[in-house]
Amino acid sequence: MSANEFNPKLIRAKINKAKKAILSGGKTPHGPVEGSGPPNRHGAPKLPPGQHAVPNWPVLDLGVKPQIPLDRWKLEIKGEVENPLTLSWEQFLALPQAEDVSDFHCVTTWSRMDNHWKGVRFKTIAELAKLKPSARFVLCTGYDGYSTNLKLEECLDEDVLLVHTWEGKPLPLEHGGPLRMITPRKYAWKGSKWIKEIIFVKEDQLGFWELRGYSNTAEPWYDDRYAEPYVSE
Repeated sequence: MSANEFNPKLIRAKINKAKKAILSGGKTPHGPVEGSGPPNRHGAPKLPPGQHAVPNWPVLDLGVKPQIPLDRWKLEIKGEVENPLTLSWEQFLALPQAEDVSDFHCVTTWSRMDNHWKGVRFKTIAELAKLKPSARFVLCTGYDGYSTNLKLEECLDEDVLLVHTWEGKPLPLEHGGPLRMITPRKYAWKGSKWIKEIIFVKEDQLGFWELRGYSNTAEPWYDDRYAEPYVSE
């Protein structure tokens, strides 16, 4: 990923082309879910269509791996909330912790199954922030300049976590450590690595890949990967 992908002029040039298709839903999921294998805990086939299971965890990023010392790390929670706040690492670890096992589906067609996570449920953050009725969507940003968006109700699923531990060890830097978001029922680009901000918003705001033609809904069991082809300027 080249540095000029972050150029605001390039991003604005893509918005007019992508926004109408993406915000209208892009490829709208319909019909029964697809996939193979036994049902997962939500009743869908464990392996979504077009995916293959891998034992390793491939590394994908924007070419930036920010190293933030824990004594300087902050997570800012703001937007349509009654209680905006900024958490230090110690304050984050003092929140109620949760452990969960879930699958990880990358849009590049690989899936890593049965990951053991530890972290804080997203809904714990939402409860702490005291959302206003106007909060309907979430925009997350990372220390690497990344951003991604979700509907609020999708973030409140029990298995959406901000994780600091994977397979019993601190989350590796290359996978978003010290903290990343995971979204097991979405393609993994919907979970920001090196998460820095959680912004609750009234209207949907496209994230980094959503602006570049990725689906705004990102439903693995509908093979819902792209809203339109990526077109460079």
